[in-house]
Amino acid sequence: MSAHFALLDSEQLLHIIGPDTLSFLQGQVTCDTREVSSQQAVVGAYCNPQGRMVCDFMLAELGESHYALRLKANTLATAAKTFSKYIVFSKADLEAERQDWQVIGCWGNEAAKDLAKAGFAIPEAKYQAATGDGYVVVQMDDAGTQFEVLIDTQNHSERLNSLGRNLNSGKESQWQALQIRAGIGRIEQANIEELLPQMLNYDVTGHVSFTKGCYTGQEIVARLHYRGKAKRRLYLGQFDETESPGAGAALFSNAAEQSVGVLVNAASADGGNICLLCATEKGVEQGLRLTSQQGAEIQVLELPYDIPAAD
Repeated sequence: MSAHFALLDSEQLLHIIGPDTLSFLQGQVTCDTREVSSQQAVVGAYCNPQGRMVCDFMLAELGESHYALRLKANTLATAAKTFSKYIVFSKADLEAERQDWQVIGCWGNEAAKDLAKAGFAIPEAKYQAATGDGYVVVQMDDAGTQFEVLIDTQNHSERLNSLGRNLNSGKESQWQALQIRAGIGRIEQANIEELLPQMLNYDVTGHVSFTKGCYTGQEIVARLHYRGKAKRRLYLGQFDETESPGAGAALFSNAAEQSVGVLVNAASADGGNICLLCATEKGVEQGLRLTSQQGAEIQVLELPYDIPAAD
């Protein structure tokens, strides 16, 4: 057993059930929900009318007319409240209080092999899904070494037990560090309705479709894409402190007294913290510090993808 798994307690599922689910979501979110099937998940975001994100998510099909948005647990209440304003006009129902399905992260060079040994079907490309009785497996990287497994643990507890027999137990922070190193920023409670999709590089990472048509906030997001450049972008960094101030903490440069960005996500790694931060290009060039000009120095690292330069 060279692969690891961990229950992702910081993640939760917002269930949406009904024949109109995908058409309802198509008019609300940044991704193209027509791509979703039992073999394909999508990632996206939900914006307010000003284009600021309420949550990000992965959307997967759990069963016939049964879908779920996997999102940060501390954004679920706000997301459910916002969706509920509009879903009343559709043949679909929100179920935000369900606890029967769990989100598990699985990773390692032998993750696909060990998951197969545990009795799970394995997808073959990034964001492809494989479904079975009481579970969905979604591949989260190009190499096939990272998977999210959604399990109905209330009715299929043997699925989770099988993971424990075939994979090593790991920590959620290990999974979070992998996602941060991949440059996938996540909306947490402190940053709800603060960031445009481009500020998390979602125009690069596939969270936004620019061909699907209208959705809430689309005019703002599209105008920035076609007529402007984001003044702030997502960067990968690390700092030595073992304790993180948490998402939403202000960032400062060595040359400016005003904040030049915010901390987006952080996870413990290598005795310190690996992090994603949203900041101005100039602030990054001048050197970033956490919470004040005298705060911990942030070392900016190279992302695994290219981002457009800001004006």
